[in-house]
Amino acid sequence: MPPTTRKLAAGPCTGADALTTADWTAVWRPDWPLDVRRVLSRDRRGVGDPTLQYAESGVWRTTTTPDGPSTVRLWGTAAELRIAAWGPGAAWAGTAVPGWLGAEDVPGGFPVGEHPLVDRLHRSTPWLRLGRTGRTWDALVPAVLEQKVTGLEAHRTWRELLRLTGDAAPGPAPAGMRVVPSAQRVLEVTDWQWHRCGLDGARRRALRAVASVAARLEVTDHTDCADLRRRLQSVPGIGVWTAAEVAQRAVGCPDSVSVGDYHLKNLVGWSLAGRKTDDDGMLALLEPWRGHRQRVVRLLEVGGSMPPKRGPRMAPTDHRAL
Repeated sequence: MPPTTRKLAAGPCTGADALTTADWTAVWRPDWPLDVRRVLSRDRRGVGDPTLQYAESGVWRTTTTPDGPSTVRLWGTAAELRIAAWGPGAAWAGTAVPGWLGAEDVPGGFPVGEHPLVDRLHRSTPWLRLGRTGRTWDALVPAVLEQKVTGLEAHRTWRELLRLTGDAAPGPAPAGMRVVPSAQRVLEVTDWQWHRCGLDGARRRALRAVASVAARLEVTDHTDCADLRRRLQSVPGIGVWTAAEVAQRAVGCPDSVSVGDYHLKNLVGWSLAGRKTDDDGMLALLEPWRGHRQRVVRLLEVGGSMPPKRGPRMAPTDHRAL
């Protein structure tokens, strides 16, 4: 079953820009000042991401579903969002859209007064909700590719992998859009094809390891954040950082912190205390918001600050942890 949604009225999307060819359409009226592009920006792997594109016609996203691949188009206004979906998984994907955008996030009980910056950012970003895709595999593949490399390198490998193994997006999607390859397709990729994508041995082994157990990791069966992270970390090559990144996106976990990230500890340390810190120091600074630590991180990503840049640039293979 698809994730629970609210205020989602299925039916034809009328108007001059309606797409009558869509397999599934709906209109959704959120009860907060939604900003679709900003909410989804964290899931976008660079401007050339083959799975998430911003265009004049709206936001386009591809996804896997239990029923097959789908392409979703989002357009309209913050008060009335129109949804159209194509492909075998159109109904599942279309119904999941409110969850993507934070409809299931419950920010109540967030102790905003613990720090003036957090308080100010929380009040100035009413659009910020923690979304959940309901798809572990779609979040897991790019997270593995991002292990121990820079964002630019990870995004390049992501594009190459999708071009090599991803299926073309269903429906009238913008040119070049692709769907995340199935776990079986990933297992069929040959060594020379991996080399062509620029994927090193460690990430290749981790990706093959998760592909071999992908069906057991989907959140339809494991919606608890801690349980999902534990299951992910039982797979060789998947550590704390990767598990947290996947849980944040797949189930919208409000407390998972990406321990081991090259930049995050300094963003948190400089924003909250005016100093650089390590992972232990970052967790200590975030402790007053336990239960909402990822929410604080998202706020700081919007309006926090980093220490001045000095010294040598980081190597392209020394960016994020496992």
